[in-house]
Amino acid sequence: MRGWDGIDEFVAIAGAGSFKGGADALGLSTTHMSRAVARLEARLQTPLFHRTTRSVRLTDTGRLFFDHCSRIVTERDEAIALISEGAEPQGDLRITCSTAMGERFIAPLVRQFAARHSKISVTIELTNRLVDLIAEGYDLAIRTGDLADSRLIGTRIASRTLYTCAAPAYLDRHGRPGRVADLARHECLIGTATQWRFRSWGRTESIRPKGRWRCNSGAAVVEAAMAGMGICQLPEFYVLPHIASGALEQLLPDLTPEDEPIWAVYPQRRHLLPKISGLLDLLRQELPVALAQCG
Repeated sequence: MRGWDGIDEFVAIAGAGSFKGGADALGLSTTHMSRAVARLEARLQTPLFHRTTRSVRLTDTGRLFFDHCSRIVTERDEAIALISEGAEPQGDLRITCSTAMGERFIAPLVRQFAARHSKISVTIELTNRLVDLIAEGYDLAIRTGDLADSRLIGTRIASRTLYTCAAPAYLDRHGRPGRVADLARHECLIGTATQWRFRSWGRTESIRPKGRWRCNSGAAVVEAAMAGMGICQLPEFYVLPHIASGALEQLLPDLTPEDEPIWAVYPQRRHLLPKISGLLDLLRQELPVALAQCG
């Protein structure tokens, strides 16, 4: 028996939850599907499904086998797509991104990509923790700042500007800083960045802000700033509308740091897959436009 006999049928049935659903997915008959799985089970000498007249569900062995086989089938199809001329992006696409940027910018763009390519199945994990792409099986992450993991390839897809600002009411009470050193006597509202950066005389200056308010949500930090609790440094999409409305006032505008790069990072072995290269092209084209419109 050939090594692939029954694998595609098994994966299709397990994915659909029924023999008919699997048969429809592959364009085959349910009789064929049943016989193919029966041969596979005989070869493995173990049942892969619990079958009743109303349902089909994986056995414990079947669940373990499915986890491996579905990945193998996906990588096989991706390998074929990789060398096929004009290959269409296909397969599972797993992406991780910080929550705020993901909700506002990345998820809508990935949705566009999925709408254009019907063979793509997308999972987006929005989290502020640093995900290990290789250990956790992700294809792509959107990150900012410096990249440290040498196992990954980084492609710059956009950049963002950091603004230092506070509510006028806070500044009326505590004064307006005229230089970076003045921030030491102010309440700083701290988000995920442990250092704030500034640019003076062509050089980057960094400080470690101190304050009573810390939160890993930029939205919560900007709300605290508008409530008059202190000074924040955040990307433009959080603060520009509030600066425009007068709810926040930009500080130290002459010391605004260089734009922070936004990267798409991915494991080296995946960098040529059509699903990755296609999404990178879309992000490089559309993300800078979306960021520019946020003000």
